Amino acid sequence: MASPDPFDPQNPPAIRRSSPMRPLPRLIFASRWLQLPLYLGLIIAQGVYVMHFLVELLHLVEAAFGSQTALQALISSIGYKTDAPITALNETVIMLVVLALIDVVMISNLLIMVIVGGYETFVSRMDLEGHRDQPEWLSHVNASVLKVKLATAIIGISSIHLLKTFINADNYTDRVLIAQTVIHITFLLSAMAIAYTDKLMSKEH
Repeated sequence: MASPDPFDPQNPPAIRRSSPMRPLPRLIFASRWLQLPLYLGLIIAQGVYVMHFLVELLHLVEAAFGSQTALQALISSIGYKTDAPITALNETVIMLVVLALIDVVMISNLLIMVIVGGYETFVSRMDLEGHRDQPEWLSHVNASVLKVKLATAIIGISSIHLLKTFINADNYTDRVLIAQTVIHITFLLSAMAIAYTDKLMSKEH
């Protein structure tokens, strides 16, 4: 009797029963759980960012109601300097504080992508299929997709930093402005290169 053709979709070969893993491969495969403390540490860092966000938001609200202590705390945190004393919120200070809050949110989103996507890709399945709160990007995540999304998130964070620097340009030297612009362009080119490489690999597959 002829053996089944492995390339015939109508007559697939019998699936071989999986044999128990040998001790060394089992140990190597189980070593992926060493990454678990890293992801738990990122969750703690996420909590620190949440606390920082709430503190800055509280200072902004208090400064809006005339608190000079909160106003000075905001000015110090955003690094805003001017020759004239600031006794009340102005448009520039509000804009810099809001951009700082957006920056925290974007970094928090980046942390979530690393925690959830990294755990799903490199440690263990989370079995979120069919869950109503499953992130859209997680349904087709892999190492390549994760790299592209992380690169895109980093570009967004860099854009916020660059915008904050340009709004507060009087407090920076030309060297710092040029350096931050070059770094942002480098991030942008790197993300384009990663996306193009991913596209080429997808075509090959």
